Amino acid sequence: MASSLAWTLATPGAWQTMAQSSERSMRQPLGAMTAADAAALADLSEPALVEACLAGRPGAFDLIVERHRRTIYQLCYRFVGNHEDASDLSQDVFLRAFRGLHRFRGQSTLATWLYRIGVNVCLNRVSVQTTLDRATASFDEQPIADERSESASDLVLREERAVRVRAAIVQLPRKQRATLILRAYHEMTHQEIADVLGSSVGAVKANFFHALGNLKKLLSDD
Repeated sequence: MASSLAWTLATPGAWQTMAQSSERSMRQPLGAMTAADAAALADLSEPALVEACLAGRPGAFDLIVERHRRTIYQLCYRFVGNHEDASDLSQDVFLRAFRGLHRFRGQSTLATWLYRIGVNVCLNRVSVQTTLDRATASFDEQPIADERSESASDLVLREERAVRVRAAIVQLPRKQRATLILRAYHEMTHQEIADVLGSSVGAVKANFFHALGNLKKLLSDD
């Protein structure tokens, strides 16, 4: 997975460069950062790090990306089921976060705010049919297991079940899909999910209940 996330390891200032002009390379630095500068940034709390970003301090947003890249990538992967699209969506999430950082008021944690952007990006850009097609293609591209190896056979069966579950999840209504992913895969509480989705705890519980019911029906039909 580390190679799939390599795009987030941009050099200091790369996100500022990318936001200023989409035609320029996202890895082009605005200036070198000393070890002392990097250490000073690493000691900042997230509110202070946000302030450093807004002040244009080189490397500040790169550190935000470094701290949250894995969870955002995993979120996107749960929506699309393949590494290439998950990386593209993750990049879009962080670009939108950089451009909208001035609107972050600190009323929620930075992680919650990034999750909210991530869910919106995934729900708005992900096509159900495309996801189904790519999930199936991803499974079809798996190497054929040695039938004499029980562990390899188990792995194939596990992957096949994962593809079927993923294909069923993408057919759920938008809020049910988001709720199920955040609850089942990211182990968020109902309150945390409500904060991400901007809804009530009661609505989250109802969406999760209906999502499980619909998922069971879809898998049974399949």
